[in-house]
Amino acid sequence: MKLVYVGDPMCSWCYGFGKELTALTARHPELELEIMVGGLRAGATDILDDAGKQFRLPHWARVEESSGLPFNRQAFLARQNFVYDTEPICRAVVAARMLVPQANLLFVFRELQNAFYVNGLDTTNGEVLSQVAVQALSDLGHEIDVQKFHAKWTAADTIAETRTDFQNARAIGVNSFPALLLTDGEGYVMVSPGYMHVDQLDIKLGAAIEQLATV
Repeated sequence: MKLVYVGDPMCSWCYGFGKELTALTARHPELELEIMVGGLRAGATDILDDAGKQFRLPHWARVEESSGLPFNRQAFLARQNFVYDTEPICRAVVAARMLVPQANLLFVFRELQNAFYVNGLDTTNGEVLSQVAVQALSDLGHEIDVQKFHAKWTAADTIAETRTDFQNARAIGVNSFPALLLTDGEGYVMVSPGYMHVDQLDIKLGAAIEQLATV
């Protein structure tokens, strides 16, 4: 059995969920974690206006209250001509997975989230994403050149694999994020269709393990 996490680094509830999922995986090191990027606003082309920014702030407040994680609202509100396209950051996760399959991808995923939500960086920019991902991989002991990462991020096979992730997420019935599932290689059981604290996750995971074991 293994866990499958479907999320998007620029989804605010996924940002909060990362803390809980990290705690859950620490409790269950016997379970492999597969990360599938979902593409929350992949391919968006519209500029996020002030109304769109203000619309997100109450969601951020709820995530902050639930998770205790910080948000850099000032940087977000000050950003001009921002296109909220989540495909580039999803593709950075995929590029890291392809370059270093053995890496702790959840750590890389969360560092990319921090770049957007905490550091206020432009995580639609490939050079920025490459620098953040390379630093995260370096922190894990995997030394990758920034130019090599950027080349992988722009490669056709990485673009294709990212799209495949989006399609696979829908194929297993996931249309909102975060989502955590358990699979035995044949079927999937939903553990958490949304944000949940680690103690709740642990209970749900136990029930999912029992369910798959009796199928």
